[in-house]
Amino acid sequence: MTPWEQFLTPEDKVIIDRGKWAGRIGFGARPAVVVIDMQNYMVGPRKGDDSRYPYSCGVAGWRSVDAGKDIIKSARKANAPVFYTRFVLDPSGLDGGIFARKVRLGGGDYTFLKGTHGAEIIDDIAPQPTDLVIDKKKASAFFGTALQSFLVERGIDTLIVIGGLTSNCVRATVVDGAQLNYRVVVPQEAVFDRLPFSHAAALFDLDRTFADVLTVQEVLTYLARLSG
Repeated sequence: MTPWEQFLTPEDKVIIDRGKWAGRIGFGARPAVVVIDMQNYMVGPRKGDDSRYPYSCGVAGWRSVDAGKDIIKSARKANAPVFYTRFVLDPSGLDGGIFARKVRLGGGDYTFLKGTHGAEIIDDIAPQPTDLVIDKKKASAFFGTALQSFLVERGIDTLIVIGGLTSNCVRATVVDGAQLNYRVVVPQEAVFDRLPFSHAAALFDLDRTFADVLTVQEVLTYLARLSG
């Protein structure tokens, strides 16, 4: 069962069927993995108290980190590029824009502020020398960054988007990727959110209109075919 099915009423399903939503896009020939904000502030410590991390997703985040590791490993084996994003703001808040007013910046070493432990990518899923790390100031990995130019240079036609949050930065990146006419795939176990409802609703909306929401195993099978 998909994460969103428990929330759908019979009337909802009639509307979906009538509009023939959620068609399949399918994989292309040249994929890239885009790892969204898998940073320390997003998940907190793997074990123990995470109260120092105000934005921690805890267990849900770590489950997705572990699932994402398998996808990244398979992508490298298939010679598919891996791009990491980091959401990093200056401690002054001057580059935070509306987000800094709406959500506030937080403080200390366990948030997304530049130069802190919280802002760094999780060691368990650390970039390799062949990967590219892109810092961003907004939700989408495309907004105000050079990601699109790197994808064009490599001839990429398929984006495999993992990381967090499903309802925020993942969603924004997937929507922008689809609007740029990439085939976008979201492995449902490799994305995460703080709230199960937000996670399920975001996946439902993305699968309905912008992306193929698949299982991690389906993505691994595709990458294994490329490796072969």
